[in-house]
Amino acid sequence: MKNFVSTDEAIKRWDAYAGTYSAVHNEQGDIHKEVFLNPTLLSLMGTLKYKKVLDAGCGEGYFSRILAKSDASVTAVDYSEKMLEIAKERTPIDLKIDYRHGNCEDLNFLEDNSFDLIVSNMVIQDLSNYEITFQEMYRLLVDGGYFIFSILHPCFVTPESGWEKTKDGEKLHWNVDKYFYEGVYEQRLGDKEKMLLFHRTLTSYVNNVIKAGFILEELIEPKPSEEMLRKYPSFEEDFRCADFIVFKLRKKS
Repeated sequence: MKNFVSTDEAIKRWDAYAGTYSAVHNEQGDIHKEVFLNPTLLSLMGTLKYKKVLDAGCGEGYFSRILAKSDASVTAVDYSEKMLEIAKERTPIDLKIDYRHGNCEDLNFLEDNSFDLIVSNMVIQDLSNYEITFQEMYRLLVDGGYFIFSILHPCFVTPESGWEKTKDGEKLHWNVDKYFYEGVYEQRLGDKEKMLLFHRTLTSYVNNVIKAGFILEELIEPKPSEEMLRKYPSFEEDFRCADFIVFKLRKKS
C-alpha cells in the first residue's frame, strides 16, 4: 500500500471499469444503493422542487435522474468521461440534466454560491485530495445550503477487512485491520478489476468538514428497512456492522 497516489490513476481505472459498473446499475443504482443509500439520501434532502442541485460524482447518472424527476434543476459532474457518455445515453431527452466533465477536487468552471444542495454519493473515497474537495463544495453552495455525502464506513471498511468464516463458509464475524492507515489501497470490484480506494479515519473526515467551514447537522449509518428486508432477506446480516455512513452538512449563513 502507498500513502499517496494521485486521483489521475483512479480516473484511468474508472474509465476502464465504466461499462462493467454501469451494467449492474438500473434506475435505482445497484442493490446496495437501493437498500441503504437512496432512502437515506432522499430522506435528508427534503423538498427538491425548483432547487439548484449538483450531483458531485454522478457516475452513470442514476441519482441525477432521480433528482431531475423531482423537479430539481440538476447539474451533474464526473471525472470519468466514459461514465458521462453512459449517463447521457441513459438520460431521456425530457430530463434536463446538465452533464459536465470535471474532478470534484477542482470545479473551477462552476461559479461560487451556485447550488442550494450538493449530493455526492459514494465518491469522496475515490478522491486523493478530499480536503480540497470539501472546500470546493463549500465554495459552490449558497449560504445555508446543504452538502450531503455518502461513503464506505471508514471504521468497518478498511484496507484489510472482511468476513472471518469457518471452513464450511459460515460467517463468524467481520474483521477490521489497519484502521489508522490513511492512504490508498486496492479493492477488487469486478472479476478482474481492482479499483483504488482512499482510506481515512472518521476523525479525519469530521475534522476536515469542520475545517472547511461546514456545520455537521446529521450523521446516519444506514440499515436495511423492513420493506427492503422483505424484498432482500439476505441483508439481515447487515445489522452486524455498518457498511456505509452518510453526512449532512450545512454551509454557515
